[in-house]
This record gives sequence, C-alpha cells and structure tokens, in this order.
Amino acid sequence: MLTINVAVLLAVILVWRLRRRTEARSRFDEKLTVVIVLALGVLIAPTPAGQGIVNILGQLASGVTQASR
Repeated sequence: MLTINVAVLLAVILVWRLRRRTEARSRFDEKLTVVIVLALGVLIAPTPAGQGIVNILGQLASGVTQASR
C-alpha cells in the first residue's frame, strides 16, 4: 500500500507551481499559491491545530481511496 505524506505532496505542488514564469500567472494562480503555502505551513508547524488538520486530511484521503476501490 502506498502512503503519501500530505506535507510532502503540497511541497511538490508548490515547487511545481513556482517554477512557472511570473508573467504567466493570473491573480487566481497567485492566490491559490498563497493558500497552498499557508496550508503547508500549518501542516509543518508542530501545533495541535496542524496535527488536527493532518488528521482530517488523512481521513479525507483514506475515504477517497476507499471510495475509488
């Protein structure tokens, strides 16, 4: 069974998005990048809120995985 760390996945998405040229980004793209950065910060932060979000996202990912079977 393959497990994916949500923080690592967000970091990969963030790096992929930031590699694009600045001129090619719309305002929506910039706002989405900010949201991804904030989510990554919360996931990385060793706080109870960060752990709660990790648990919720893990349960969501588990539910999606089980629903796709």
